Amino acid sequence: MILTVGTRGSKLSLIQTNNVLASLQVLHPELTFKVKVIKTLGDKEQNLSLFSLDRKGIFEKEIDLAIEKGEVDFAVHSLKDVPILEQSQTTIAAIPKRNSPNDVLISRDKVSLAKLQKGAVIGTSSLRRMAQVKHLRSDLEAKPIRGNVDTRIQKIKRGEFDALIVAEAGLNRMKLENQITERFSLETFAPSAGQGALAIAAKKDNKKVINILESINHAPSRAEVTAERSLVLSLEGGCRVPIGAIGRACGDKMSFYGCVFSLDGKKKIFSSAEGKLEDANDLGRQVAQSLLGQGAKELEAEWREKYGTW
Repeated sequence: MILTVGTRGSKLSLIQTNNVLASLQVLHPELTFKVKVIKTLGDKEQNLSLFSLDRKGIFEKEIDLAIEKGEVDFAVHSLKDVPILEQSQTTIAAIPKRNSPNDVLISRDKVSLAKLQKGAVIGTSSLRRMAQVKHLRSDLEAKPIRGNVDTRIQKIKRGEFDALIVAEAGLNRMKLENQITERFSLETFAPSAGQGALAIAAKKDNKKVINILESINHAPSRAEVTAERSLVLSLEGGCRVPIGAIGRACGDKMSFYGCVFSLDGKKKIFSSAEGKLEDANDLGRQVAQSLLGQGAKELEAEWREKYGTW
């Protein structure tokens, strides 16, 4: 049986896809895989910041359309790029074991965030990271940065930025851990929902392919990201509202933490909950209700007034 997988053409995307195929091959040696590279809006619009692109699913929509049309059998996405409210004919068939959800700092002079000079410029593609930089160091300047991980690191070395904040998982997969200056704790620098996890998508009615993909699903990781995405859904958030969310599974239980920031970074509201893995959706909603009680809607309104809404 030959299966075609759709993926973006970036170095990281191809590494992630090949890792997934290697895991599937171990369990299903009878299968043969073909890789089809598909360009997405996010790949084509390299000169605009991610949050200025006026569409959901900028890194996955074209690939999921290829699944719907039968051009590919399944796809490998970074889960944080998969919209929560998007309606389509595809489903997340599997979430493999999650890599690190942490954010990390890469600085030109190997200086930690706390020790960066006043006015230092930090590159990030995320409003959430910008908000957290403002919250921790209001005297620093956070600016949008685009390009793959290698390109961003080169911009640091050329002096275009003093530091860079990226997901640790991407560096791990690309064997670039030696570039890390500082690894942030999950509470100090809460990640985006699904960060570090991959989503394996397939057509909803393609039961044969879904059954194959489910063989590499990791239940604890799926529970973690389910709670995280439940929080974002309950808050009606998105890439233009900086929501931090992290679930951590331990046995059959899980702890969950979520937070939201004000536009100026001065205010941070947060909440946490604990429960069973099977109650992941409820944990996300529980934390969301706590945040709403602390004024989350008012903070979200500030961001949407400035950056718009989807």
